[in-house]
Amino acid sequence: MGRLPLVFLIAGLCVAQTGWEIATNLPGVDLAGLTDSQRQIALQTMRAESCTCGCDMKIAQCRMGDPACVSSRRLAHFVVTMASSGKSKEAVREELLKFAKAPENLLDDPIQIATDGDPVCGPASAKVTIVEFSDFQCPYCAKATVAVRQILDKYPNDVRFLFKQFPLDIHSQAAVAAEASLAAQAQGKFWEMHDKLYANFRSISRVRILAWAQELGLDVTRFKTDLDSHKYLARVTAEEKQGEDAGVVGTPTFYINGKKLNSSFEFAIIEPVIQAEMKKK
Repeated sequence: MGRLPLVFLIAGLCVAQTGWEIATNLPGVDLAGLTDSQRQIALQTMRAESCTCGCDMKIAQCRMGDPACVSSRRLAHFVVTMASSGKSKEAVREELLKFAKAPENLLDDPIQIATDGDPVCGPASAKVTIVEFSDFQCPYCAKATVAVRQILDKYPNDVRFLFKQFPLDIHSQAAVAAEASLAAQAQGKFWEMHDKLYANFRSISRVRILAWAQELGLDVTRFKTDLDSHKYLARVTAEEKQGEDAGVVGTPTFYINGKKLNSSFEFAIIEPVIQAEMKKK
């Protein structure tokens, strides 16, 4: 099954949780060539300002807790560059906040993601395609549904949204929920089951899933047969592999026009990215 979400990696990194506040060397951060004053400005800024990957950690904290994080590495490099130019601590912070909010700095280079057969909202002619790899028991995925709906409501003709399965090992009911959503899709009710699962992500169980299938008007006999036979397990597994190949390590992970989003999915953050992508088209 899927890997741990980045926001949960913090739980197993006790050393990183204390060490980052006093560390003078951070993974992947080159402080060579800075004066003592510039070095202090860079370190203090990275300890005080937040990473934009959605981890709820400071930049220095994320560098130590998740050295593979693209966002904290990019932000740290920018901080070092600004500090080395002789800017004051206040000026470095101001430039960093501008840099962090720039849409082009939230997206990686584009990759190809196959989407045949995936549940979809929005027209094929949309200028912006968003693909989400998600877990039905993940609280952060449940939270992101609000912003996804806001985006789709505001840009009904310009945004196309596709959903992919990425159930995590730490969530005991995520795998059955993933299969259940695909069994519902086979009966034309994916999004109804999607909404039901996320509205009740804390209480998902097989018994409740069958009850929800009844509520949604599904053919429960067929639905139960599909679950019992694990008819859609291979598809879930294939989408997990596809996500891992694309660089997904946690949920939710979003790709906007094939570019991995290095940020939490919040409307105020995402709308400028959407608008920038629309202008490119």
